[in-house]
Amino acid sequence: MVSVGVSRETERDFKTYLRLLSKWQLVKNLVAPSTLEEAHSRHIVDSLQLIPLAPRDTRHWIDLGSGAGFPGLVAAIHLKGIPGARVDLIESDHRKCAFLRAVARETGSPTVVHFGRIEDILPTLDVPDTISARALAPLSKLVEWGGPMIEKGATGLFLKGRDVGVELTEMAKYSSLQYRLVPSMTASDAAVVVVTAGLTPHTGPEQ
Repeated sequence: MVSVGVSRETERDFKTYLRLLSKWQLVKNLVAPSTLEEAHSRHIVDSLQLIPLAPRDTRHWIDLGSGAGFPGLVAAIHLKGIPGARVDLIESDHRKCAFLRAVARETGSPTVVHFGRIEDILPTLDVPDTISARALAPLSKLVEWGGPMIEKGATGLFLKGRDVGVELTEMAKYSSLQYRLVPSMTASDAAVVVVTAGLTPHTGPEQ
């Protein structure tokens, strides 16, 4: 089912995830209805492309504004079975939190769901290996939230759309960070912005 090199057990977990997504979508608009029939490629694979961009020894992952769980819950399912793995999902909609907990429970993924505002929850968590977000806020806002953790060693992985170039112009003020663009596997006009600590910002796409 999944074309990004996962185990059969992980495939089964993703099938469970998509089954629950379809069920809950009937009562809670978790994703755009137009994407539901292509949820595997539009959401699962789109999220999985972050895995090889994360630090190789990632054990702790934080996902901001998790919504229906993309990409954080997908990462949690992928990390399932790795000793010490933990993915913190931060979401301010209690019904979406209920959905995230239901999927985590049925898949047995190493997930902790936090109900609340990012600015309230994030400072209470340990610095992760990876911090992510998808379709949440402008890049400058994501870096405002996650920057302190990135400066302490976390890698930021932010899925962005066609306006990413405009958003990158706001990054100049964060002189302690560097970033690179990785073309999206699922959309020709999208990219993943990889943000790390460093002294020399890099503005071009990955070659």
